[in-house]
Amino acid sequence: MAGAVVLTTPGLARAAENLPPRQPLVQDLQTNTKACATGEQKAYVGAPPTLRAVLYDPEEDNQPAEANMVKGEFEAWWTGADGVEQRRTYTTLETLSGSPQQWRMPEDIPANTVISWHVRANDGTAASAWSSAGDGSVCQFVYDDTSPEKAVVTSSDYPQDQWQDGVGVYGSFTMDSPSDDVAQYIYSFIGGPQLTARPDELGGPVTIRHLPLQDRPDYLSVRAIDRAGRSSTTTTYHFRVKSGRAPVAQWTLADPAGSTTATAVTGPTADAGSGVTFGAPAPRGTSLPSVASLDGSSHAFLTPNAPAVDAGRTFAVSAWARPARTDRNMTVAGQDASDDAAFALGLRTRDEGPEWSFTVGGTRITGGAPETGEWAHLLGLYDTETGRAKLYINGQEAGTGAAAPAATSGAFQIGRSRNGDGYRDRWHGEIGDVRTYDRVVVPVEITELAHRKPTLLGHWSLETATDGVSPEQGGKAPLTLGPGAAIHRGPDGSCLPDLDPDCPVVPYALVGDGHLRLDGETGYAATGSAVVDTSDSFTVGVVVRLADSEPAAPMTVLSQAGEHTDAFKVRYDPSVHAWQLVMPRKDEAGAPEVVVSQIEAADGGEGQGHRLAVVYDDATDRIKLYLDGYTNAAATATLPNGWESSGPLQIGRARAGDGWGEYLHGDVDEVQAYAGALRDRDIGGLGSGTDPCLC
Repeated sequence: MAGAVVLTTPGLARAAENLPPRQPLVQDLQTNTKACATGEQKAYVGAPPTLRAVLYDPEEDNQPAEANMVKGEFEAWWTGADGVEQRRTYTTLETLSGSPQQWRMPEDIPANTVISWHVRANDGTAASAWSSAGDGSVCQFVYDDTSPEKAVVTSSDYPQDQWQDGVGVYGSFTMDSPSDDVAQYIYSFIGGPQLTARPDELGGPVTIRHLPLQDRPDYLSVRAIDRAGRSSTTTTYHFRVKSGRAPVAQWTLADPAGSTTATAVTGPTADAGSGVTFGAPAPRGTSLPSVASLDGSSHAFLTPNAPAVDAGRTFAVSAWARPARTDRNMTVAGQDASDDAAFALGLRTRDEGPEWSFTVGGTRITGGAPETGEWAHLLGLYDTETGRAKLYINGQEAGTGAAAPAATSGAFQIGRSRNGDGYRDRWHGEIGDVRTYDRVVVPVEITELAHRKPTLLGHWSLETATDGVSPEQGGKAPLTLGPGAAIHRGPDGSCLPDLDPDCPVVPYALVGDGHLRLDGETGYAATGSAVVDTSDSFTVGVVVRLADSEPAAPMTVLSQAGEHTDAFKVRYDPSVHAWQLVMPRKDEAGAPEVVVSQIEAADGGEGQGHRLAVVYDDATDRIKLYLDGYTNAAATATLPNGWESSGPLQIGRARAGDGWGEYLHGDVDEVQAYAGALRDRDIGGLGSGTDPCLC
């Protein structure tokens, strides 16, 4: 519709007639937050709803400076229980064109009744057509004032209040409310996220699959939600999860030298080819007394001549492996499938360098970087529930991908992989503790399988010194004190300053009865030779308190040097107010350094000092600096290929050219050194006067 236009002044016109507001569009209407719908798609609400509409008045109705105002006229109707039609209307206040308009419906509308509504716009002069007119549509809803009944939960895999297998084994749980209008179930397990499951049909049951990750009592909490959004009360289903099932086959390969077979912990005995030699050294920090060495020839293999797992179902395979070379493809373990391998765990070469791999069917998962002569724990997992394969290296997930293996009845192989009528990719190096599982091995189990328990190399409590020598707790190499270093002893209790004015005030030791005091000029203590192998995983801890509140220069509390520079040093740098771990990449003067830090103010001789710890994990190529038991991203970095240092462990100084420098002015206590990387949970036990459990 167009109105006549009246000219007023040159170039200016105004509408001579008012244009009615536009008909409201169905897509601009809502019942609560649900779209306008009718029939089978109508909205269900759990309380009297708010009806919403966005209404428009043509802009040409007004002068440029005038606002377009419009109000909404809502109408709702239904058929009552007596068969008589009931109608309600509501008119909103005027608001700007394009603004939302709403009607909060009264509390007395009937429940479980189809209520229809429409709306039109009114600009004070004219009204639009109803939203239901022409190509429009009415909107409908049902107010449901009854909450659904609580769900009944059943599970044959994990019966209620019973201990059942177990960690790594999926179980089905069925949730079913007697109410016929349940649209979804909201559920969660202990410590897990809140999830939603929807039945195939309204009011039907839902079955979910759950993978227990811990052996403990657990429970499933469930609420049934109907289509109106009303919730039932909570159903709590208690069940108990056993620890994960043992491997279906396991060969430690720790058989006596000269053996021709590998005894199985579980599963059948494995025959060994003539290229297998038992009695090789096992990875340090594991429970293995020895392992098998394979020479890479056609006779370097072991096989039980039978399958170890059903490769068409969920399975896992793991082993310790130490390659003697990385310039060719090699298999640690796999299983035959006709003229190919159903799966294979090992390493593969590529132009960029070697990588660990787990092949399942036609899918290859790769990650990590094998190093000649270095142990790694490998685990390959295929999960039929997710359809994905995963590769773990030294307890960390290295890769994942979709896979579709086929069931196989071929023989399990150690040290080679099936290829047509023969075998290929023969292993050259050591292999130990080969395991297969018929379930998911969960992350906490994988971490434990790959864990190598650190070995205590020395613990110096610095309580006493005789002739300038402070002993190690277990009688190992002592620390020799240099000039400017002395043992401070705390009060012995022979007198009390508060009661005896002649009793001297003696400061307490940092830990225990004594600590090492260094003068910051020449003071230090050192062992007679290297303590930690810095080319392998190691941990060193110390308690330290700086004497100055504003040190003039960097000061080192721990270091161990090579021929030209320190392999590592822990120092305080006052320019950045932080403790730092500094590790040069090479034993060269001026070599590039990896530096991580923890910000902390200098002590100024006050308080009980700080517990510092350095961890180098050669398996993951990570270094960490801990301050009072904690680390963070700024205190963590990558350091591949640590190098071996030959110098003694130094307390209170660092290498400086051809001499020494960065002498520490302060107090030092509880120096502890380990071969191996302590875990985060073990670091808190350092610096307390005893050694952490490491259990």
